[in-house]
Amino acid sequence: MASLGRASAIIGAGTLFSRATGLVRSIVLIAVIGSFQSRAADAFSVASQLPTSFYDLLAAGVITGIIVPQIVKAASHTDGGSRYVSKLLTLGTVVLVAATALLMAIAPLLIILYAPTMTPDQHALTVSFAYWLLPQLLFYGLFALLGEVLNARKVFGPYSWAPTVNNLVSIAGFGVFLAVFGGPFTAVGEWDAGKVALLAGTATLGIALQTVVLLFFWKRTRLHVRPDFRWRGIGLRQIGSLAWWTFLAVVVGQLAGIVQTRIVTEASGDASVAVMQYAWLIFMLPHSIVAMSISTTYFTRLAEDVTTGRSERVAANLDESIRAIAVFAFGFTAAIGAASVPISRIFSNSAEGAVATAWVLGGYLVALVPFGVLLVIRRGFFAFQDTRTPFFFSFVQAALAALGAGIAWAAVQAGMLPLGFLAAAVALAQSLSTFVQLPMAVRLLGRHTDTGALRATWFALGRFTVAAVPAFVVGWIVFVVLGGADGWLASDRLLGAIGASIVGGAALLVYISALALLRAPELGMAVRTIRRIAGR
Repeated sequence: MASLGRASAIIGAGTLFSRATGLVRSIVLIAVIGSFQSRAADAFSVASQLPTSFYDLLAAGVITGIIVPQIVKAASHTDGGSRYVSKLLTLGTVVLVAATALLMAIAPLLIILYAPTMTPDQHALTVSFAYWLLPQLLFYGLFALLGEVLNARKVFGPYSWAPTVNNLVSIAGFGVFLAVFGGPFTAVGEWDAGKVALLAGTATLGIALQTVVLLFFWKRTRLHVRPDFRWRGIGLRQIGSLAWWTFLAVVVGQLAGIVQTRIVTEASGDASVAVMQYAWLIFMLPHSIVAMSISTTYFTRLAEDVTTGRSERVAANLDESIRAIAVFAFGFTAAIGAASVPISRIFSNSAEGAVATAWVLGGYLVALVPFGVLLVIRRGFFAFQDTRTPFFFSFVQAALAALGAGIAWAAVQAGMLPLGFLAAAVALAQSLSTFVQLPMAVRLLGRHTDTGALRATWFALGRFTVAAVPAFVVGWIVFVVLGGADGWLASDRLLGAIGASIVGGAALLVYISALALLRAPELGMAVRTIRRIAGR
C-alpha cells in the first residue's frame, strides 16, 4: 500500500502541476481566440477534436486497456520484455504514421462530417487549423505507447509530468502571438495563414515535445529497444481479438460524439463547441488529478494479481481505489458546483459567457463521481483481458447520450429550449447516460469477481453524499451573499479566480467537517494522499 500511495502521489502531483499550467494555457488561448460567441474559437475547437477523437478511435482503449497487461506478462521473458516492446513500438509507429497521413488527406471531409452546418468561410478556417493540428495524432499515440510502457515498468512520474512541457511551450507560443498580433480575434475573417500557422503550429509543437521528454527517462525501464518489423510472435492475434471489442466501443463513443458536435455546432455564435470544451476541461481537472493518478497505479497491481492467479485480491483492490477516488470526487462536485460561475469566468470573456459556461459545466458535473468509478470498473475488466463486455455497456451509454442530444435539439426546434442552453442540455444528457452505464458495468463485472464484496464501497459513497449536500448548499449561499453572477465574482478573470477559491474553499471546509463528524475512515486516506502530493 505504501508503494502504491507514493506512486499515486507522484502521478497526482505531476497531473496537478500539468493541469495547473494547462489552465494557464487555456486562459492565454482564450485571450487569442475567445470562447463564448466566437466563431473562430468554434472552428479551432472542432479542428482540435480531430486528432484526439481519432487517437481514441485508433489507440486509446488498446494502449491503456490491453497493452499494459501484455507488457507485464512480457516482463517474465528472459530479456525482460525488450523484444516484445521493440516490436510493439515499431508496429504502433507504423500504424500511427499511416493513420495521420490518411486523415490529413481527407481533412475537409472530416470537417463536413463533424460540423456540416458551418458557413463556407468558417469551414475553410477549420480545415486550415486541421492541417496544422492533425499531426498531433502521431505524437499523442507515441506519447501513450511510451508512457504506458513506463507505467507497466512502474516508472510512473514522467507520464504525468511531461504534459507540463506541452503547456509551457503553448503558453510561450500563444504569448508570442499576442505580442505580434494582439487579440482576441473572434471573427472568422480576421484570421490569415500566418495567424493560423503560429497558433495551431504552436499547439502541435507542444504535443511533440512532451513525447520527446519521455525518452529521457527510458533508461529506467531497463529495456533495450530497436526497430523490429518482425511482428510474428508479438501476439497480434490475441491483441487483435482483445482490441476489436475495444475498437468497437470507441467507435460507438465517437459516433455519439459526432452527433453531439453536429448538434451543438448549430449554436455556433452562442454557447457552442468551444464553451463545451472549456467546461469539459474544468470537469476533467479533478478527475485527472485524482481518478487517473489513483487508478493508474492500482491498474498495474490489478494486472499483476490477475496474471499471477491472485484473483481473490481483485475485489479489495477495486474497493480501495473506488473509495480513494470517490472521497475526493464528491467534495470536488460540491465545491465546483457551488463555484461554477466564478470558475467559468476564468475561461470566458464576459460575465454572460461565464454563466453560459457554468450551465454546461453543471451538466457535466452531475456525473463526476460515476465517471471516476466507471474508470476503475472498466480497468477491472481489462485486467481480466475482457474487452468484449465493456463494449455492451459502452454502447448503451453512447446510444443514450446521442439520443439525449437529439431530444435536446428537438426541444430547441419546438421552442421548448432556448438555443443558448443547447450545449448544457447535451452535457446533461451525457451525464445521465453514465448513471445507466455504471450499474450495468458493476453487475457484469460479477462474472469475473465477487462484486458483492463491494457493498462496503457503496455504503462509503452514501457517507460521501451525506457530506457533500450541505457542502454544496453552504458554498452556494456564500456565492449568493458575495453578489452572485451579477457581482464582483464574475466581473473579470482574476476576481473570478479569487471568488472561486472563497466559494469552493467554504464548500470543501464543510465537506471535510461533515466527513469528520461522520467518522469516515476515508478522510484519513484523503489527508495522507494530499500530504504525499504536496510533498512531491
